Amino acid sequence: MITKQTIDRIMEAIDIVEVIGEFVQLKKRGANYVGLSPFANEKTPSFTVSPAKGIFKDFSTGKGGSAVTFLMELEKFSYPEALKWLAKKYGIEVEELQDKPENIEADNRRESLMVVSAYAAKFFQEAMWDTPEGKSIGLSYFRERGFSNDIIKKFELGYSPDQWEAFTSQAIKNAYQPEFLVESGLSVKRDNGQLYDRYRGRVMFPIHGFTGRVIAFGGRTLKTDKNVPKYVNSPESEIYHKSNVLYGLYFAKKAIRDDDNCYLVEGYADVLSVHQAGIENVVASSGTSLTVEQIRLISRFTKNITILYDGDAAGIKASLRGLDLILEEGLNVKVVSFPDGHDPDSYVRKVGSNAFKTHIEQNKKDFILYKTSILLKEAGTDPIQRANVIREIVESIAKIPDSIKASVFIRECSQQLQIDERILLSELNKMKLGKAKKDQQKQLPSAPQEGNPYGEMPPPDEPGFYDEPTVSKPVETGINQEREIIRLLLVYGNQIINWDNIANTYIGPFIIAELSDVEFDNAVCKDFVALYKQQLENGVLPEEKFFIHYNDKQIVDLAVDMLSTKYTLSENWYNMHRIFVHGEELNMKATILGAIFHLKKQKVSKILEKLRSDLQNAQDPVDQDAIMGQYMQMKKIEKHISDYLGSVIIK
Repeated sequence: MITKQTIDRIMEAIDIVEVIGEFVQLKKRGANYVGLSPFANEKTPSFTVSPAKGIFKDFSTGKGGSAVTFLMELEKFSYPEALKWLAKKYGIEVEELQDKPENIEADNRRESLMVVSAYAAKFFQEAMWDTPEGKSIGLSYFRERGFSNDIIKKFELGYSPDQWEAFTSQAIKNAYQPEFLVESGLSVKRDNGQLYDRYRGRVMFPIHGFTGRVIAFGGRTLKTDKNVPKYVNSPESEIYHKSNVLYGLYFAKKAIRDDDNCYLVEGYADVLSVHQAGIENVVASSGTSLTVEQIRLISRFTKNITILYDGDAAGIKASLRGLDLILEEGLNVKVVSFPDGHDPDSYVRKVGSNAFKTHIEQNKKDFILYKTSILLKEAGTDPIQRANVIREIVESIAKIPDSIKASVFIRECSQQLQIDERILLSELNKMKLGKAKKDQQKQLPSAPQEGNPYGEMPPPDEPGFYDEPTVSKPVETGINQEREIIRLLLVYGNQIINWDNIANTYIGPFIIAELSDVEFDNAVCKDFVALYKQQLENGVLPEEKFFIHYNDKQIVDLAVDMLSTKYTLSENWYNMHRIFVHGEELNMKATILGAIFHLKKQKVSKILEKLRSDLQNAQDPVDQDAIMGQYMQMKKIEKHISDYLGSVIIK
C-alpha cells in the first residue's frame, strides 16, 4: 500500500495536461484543452481537460476524472499502478507501508502478465550483454546492422539463448507461475505438460505498450534454414492485441505530436534505423496489415501520416488498397518510396542520415496522386485497364470525408488521368450516393412480424419512420436538484457567506445544516453528502480535489460531472456583442438559497402526493382527520417555501 505522503507528492506534481497530452493531441480552447476522445471514434472533439480543476471529461462516453482515473480507464491500470506510473514520470520515490517480495503473484491476471513480460525483457537483455553467446551472436548481429548501443538499450533489444529451457527454467526458479509463462507466449507447453522456450536462438524485439511497459515480443532467427520461420511473435493475450499496437509508438509519440506527422514503416529494423537517423516520429505495423485501431492510435497525435515504402513494386501495389482506411479516418497521407529495392532500413544505412532526410523531403507525394501514377504506369495504353484505374482512384477519393479536400484531388487527378473533371465528379457522386443508400438500407426496419406489417418500426405515415426508435424518459427533477446541491458544495463550499450580515460561516457547512432535515433519494448523492458531513465533523472543509481523487469511482464520477461543462462562453462574447452575461456568483444568496428551497419544495411535494394517496385509501374518519391535518400543515410549509423562493430570487 502506497503511503499517503507519497500520494500527496504525486498529486502535487501532476500536470494533467502534460499527462493526458502523452496520449491525446490537445489544443487550447479558452481556459481548457480539447481533443478527440481516446475512448471512442469521433470526428468532432468532445474530450475536455481542465488544468485549473485538474480533471478531464469525455462527453462522448461520459468518462471523467483525474489524471489517475484517465490512466486507469485508458490503460486498465489499477489505482496503485497508475500512481506508480505517475511517480516514475515525475521522479518521485514510492514509499509503501510494507515491502512486497519481488516474485510473488500480482493482485490480478493482467498485472501478472505484465510482470512476467518485464522479467523476460530483462532476462533477454542480460543474456545478450552479459553472456559469451549473447555477445557473439545477438549483440554482434545488432552492431552489424549498424545499431548503436544507445538505440539497442533504448528499445531494450535482447537475445534468447539457443537452448530449450534457458528462459523458462530460470523464470520458474524465480517463482514465476507456468500459467502466465504460457499465456504470455514466452513458453510453450509440450504434450507431456513440460515447458520449453518459444524464442530459442533469436534476437529479441520487445514491444512496448502505450505507457512504456513491455507487453509482447518479436523474435528474429539468425539461422538460414528455410524451414525455420524468420519471425516469431507473441500470441494474443489479455495485455497484447496486435491490431491495437504499433511498434515504437511509445518512443515516437512526443515527436509525432511535436512534428505533427507520423512516419509509418513495415518492420522493427526500419523503426530502429530511422529513429537512429534522427527521425524519431516513426512507428511500424510490424508486418501486419494496417488496422483501423492502429490508425486511430496515430490520429490521437496527428492527422498526417507519411508512408515509407519498401522499394518492391509488387509489395507497394498490394498495400495500396489497405491505405484507403487512412483516408476514411480523415487523415492526410503522403508516400515515399526508395530506389533499387531498398527499404528504409537498408537505404538509411547506405546513404546516411542527412541524405535519407533529403530523399524523404524531395520525394514525398500525396497518396492519391502516388496511387494514380503507380496504377497508370501498370495499365499502360490498355483502355480497359485505364478505365479500371480511374474507377479505383475515384473509389479512394470517395472515402475522404472532407468534401473540399476530395474536390481538390478530383481536379488534380483529372489532369493526371487526362479526363474531364466533370466525369470524375459524376462518378464520385454516384459512388457516394451508392454508399448512402447502403447505409440507409442498414437502418431499414427489420423483417415484418405477425400483427405488425412494418416490423419493429412505425408505419410510414407515422412520425419518425426510418428513424432510430426513442423512448421518452421522465425528467428526474428530484435527482437533478440533488445533483445541483452537490455542484454548489463542490464549487462554492469553501467560500464565506456574504449576505444578510452572516459572519464567519462557510457556504458548505451552511448548506449541510440547512438540509439536515432532508433525506437524499439518489444513492450516490446521499453518499456524497454523508462523506461531506463526515469531513466537516473531522474539522476539515473538503475541497473539490478531495472528491476528484477519492477512492470511490461513483463519488469521483459525480464530482467530475458536476465540475464539467461541455460549453463555455467565449472570452470575446462581451467585446463582440456588448452583452454582459450575469454569473450566478453575483447573487450568491439567490443561488444557494434557491437550490436549497427548490430541493425542499420538491421533497414537500412528494410528501403531499403520498398524503393525498393515503387520504383516498383511508376508511376510518379518525385517520382521515389526522392525515388531513398533516396535509394542511405541509401545504403551509409549501406556501412558505414558495413565497420565500419568489422573494429571494426576485431580489
